[in-house]
Amino acid sequence: MQPFDSICGIAAPLLAANVDTDVIMPKQFLKGIDRSGLDRGVFFDLRFLADGQPNPDFVLNQEPWRRTRFLVVGPNFGCGSSREHAVWGLKQLGIRALIGSSFAGIFFDNCQRNGVLLIQLPEEQVQEIGRRVSHADDAELCIDLPAQQIRLRNGQSIPFEIDPLRKEALVLGLDAIGSTLQRTAQIRDFEAGHLQRNPWLA
Repeated sequence: MQPFDSICGIAAPLLAANVDTDVIMPKQFLKGIDRSGLDRGVFFDLRFLADGQPNPDFVLNQEPWRRTRFLVVGPNFGCGSSREHAVWGLKQLGIRALIGSSFAGIFFDNCQRNGVLLIQLPEEQVQEIGRRVSHADDAELCIDLPAQQIRLRNGQSIPFEIDPLRKEALVLGLDAIGSTLQRTAQIRDFEAGHLQRNPWLA
């Protein structure tokens, strides 16, 4: 996975509550046998009109949010079915992090496994960030994961909490297998000791 260090970019406000995975990645994009082309499916019914043209009223089709790297989202984002395609599509679209007050559990885990950072803040704080980035001149922010800070264009820094193991995996760009292999020496030591204590297993 691509490591997550300190990243600056455009943030788009999508503050509706209970945006489910069917909105993020509609079912017609789940038919493929690989992950290609999922970026087009992200928010498909919001991004495109019935004739297939981009919807000019949707924020991700407007400047500067066409180049969005972060989403500021409403509560319970990613609820609904457990489709991992939603996260694959967001990542293909270039989304590196989501800022919100709460996320559905399976969606949260899918993001972690695929290198998308989720930042949880109080709802009032999320709404304030959303209001700021809804103005084109203030749409850029920086997320410094090692320092656990969001930095806004006005110079304000907002700290956030994250599980240390999740943070380590994201900073190093490790998936679950990579994180496990970081502890190869401890695993081998355990195996050797376990066999020594239980020789009949050999």
